[in-house]
Amino acid sequence: MKTGVFGGSFNPIHNGHIELAKMFYKELELDRLLIVPSYIAPHKFVDKAIFPDQRFEMCALAAKDIEGFEVSNIEIKRHGASYTYLTLKELHSIYPDDELYLITGADMFLTIHQWKKPEVIFQLATICGIPRNDDDISALNKQAEYLSSLNARTRILDAAVMTVSSTEIRQKVKAGEDISTLVDPAVNKYIKEHNLYR
Repeated sequence: MKTGVFGGSFNPIHNGHIELAKMFYKELELDRLLIVPSYIAPHKFVDKAIFPDQRFEMCALAAKDIEGFEVSNIEIKRHGASYTYLTLKELHSIYPDDELYLITGADMFLTIHQWKKPEVIFQLATICGIPRNDDDISALNKQAEYLSSLNARTRILDAAVMTVSSTEIRQKVKAGEDISTLVDPAVNKYIKEHNLYR
């Protein structure tokens, strides 16, 4: 079995996240793709007014009708900083026979060697990246060469994803602007019903 691992704060999860995940699911011929919302992302500020369970619920809503997609709460259950090496170790114990593919955006791919215990990450998963634009491609290829020298396995998708960000969506909600084209309809409804990001 081939399992994709797509972690992040997902605050909120948006169409760019889903588009990226679908690309990897298809291109890597995955059997399952796990969306893993963090409890506390070590490298990101997350608004404490938004509970981890709410971010999990939004991920579940966005993924519910997509074949092969699952949402995992292992980082939320673990509490504390959501270090990727710990998540991969736990997933390796749950799915000992699976090939794990860690799905990242361009920024994460370019900095992954600076994460906590990168050697464990490289041992347990293939590191997968995707450019946002043409300028990213050469940087990602150069990084892939460097990671290879650290005994990491890598895959770079030859495609670009939409550049919407969760920060932009939070700002739009706060300003009372429409986000219906940027998030799943169920996620949009959840944000309104729970008065998030106001």
